[in-house]
Amino acid sequence: MLKIYYWSPFLSKIATVSSITRSIESIQKYNKKKLDISIIDSVGEWDSIKNKILDVKIIKLYKNSYYNKLPKKGFFQSRLALLFIYFFSFFKLLDLLKNKKPDYIIVHLLVSLPLILMSFLKGNTKLILRISGLPRLNIIRKTYWKFFSKNIFKVTCPTIATYEKLRLSKIFKESQLEILYDPIISTKEIIKKSTINIEDQFKDKKFIIGIGRLTRQKNFELLIKAFKKMHDYEKNLNLIILGEVEKIYSLKILTSNLGLTNFVYFLGYKENIYTYLKKAECFVLSSLWEDPGFVLIESSFMNIPIIASDCPNGPQEIINKDERGYLFKNDNVEDLVKKYIEFKNSSKKDIRKKIYKAKIYSKNYSMFNHYLKLKKILHLEN
Repeated sequence: MLKIYYWSPFLSKIATVSSITRSIESIQKYNKKKLDISIIDSVGEWDSIKNKILDVKIIKLYKNSYYNKLPKKGFFQSRLALLFIYFFSFFKLLDLLKNKKPDYIIVHLLVSLPLILMSFLKGNTKLILRISGLPRLNIIRKTYWKFFSKNIFKVTCPTIATYEKLRLSKIFKESQLEILYDPIISTKEIIKKSTINIEDQFKDKKFIIGIGRLTRQKNFELLIKAFKKMHDYEKNLNLIILGEVEKIYSLKILTSNLGLTNFVYFLGYKENIYTYLKKAECFVLSSLWEDPGFVLIESSFMNIPIIASDCPNGPQEIINKDERGYLFKNDNVEDLVKKYIEFKNSSKKDIRKKIYKAKIYSKNYSMFNHYLKLKKILHLEN
């Protein structure tokens, strides 16, 4: 029986987690032969997720969970936590791979550890490096990846742009690179969750929506500043922001200083974003970078108009010069407001055309299409 391990230590609820669970679900659903699939749990991060994945073993590298004791907020604190996971897991993960000899180990996060450990293994385990998000090719990362590239079987890229970036960088052999779209669209889950009604306080409110962790990358400061001008344009317009509250204090101060306290709602992390998306006037993605941008794809599938920054790489590729939505200049308040007004003044026919094209494109990110590509990479047999 083919043995597949997943390695992805995480500190907070990020899109990568759902990508992994849906990737596993796609194999279980569409592959007829039973496979031995396991997730390696470094310090307890997968403990709250395990019940959501059927027929998957969670291999614990610990006796007592350390996950809730680790610092998770802030750049330096999170880096310390990852260093702890690295050194805590080093010999435990090495022993596991030596003894269990999986056919494949698919690594998403903290990839430096399994990359090194592959040098100590003499078995037939193949490592697949899954690029999660836009890679910053600084000199340290480029050198590291280049040096250990011999330990890598395949490198899977979430967008065409990332594939091209890595191909041109010549860090890896071209034969190692593959495009593998994330399994973002779970039709069953979206239909089920989108039928749940929104809270009463938002039923009759007109709002736009931003979704994501409250980090620098998501650039919610820009969205709030732009919303001030949008609100001046439409006095009954509100803004809902969903996401973990890492920078909520500074964002609330900004909201207060702009006189928007009664019109901007920080609702924190929500397991079900679809009930809010379906009621929104549009989804606004203000990120400085995305690859590909999970909510961008989910909004496309749900027929929600999209206004997105033309940041690398996902939005540029997905929206494609305003063909499937509205792109504004990255980190530019005035251009975001301009695009919002353009959206409001667009004919219903033009908006429907963009929505339709976005919906068609979003199906590239279905669980079935993900499985078909992964099947070839893993040489799965039905």
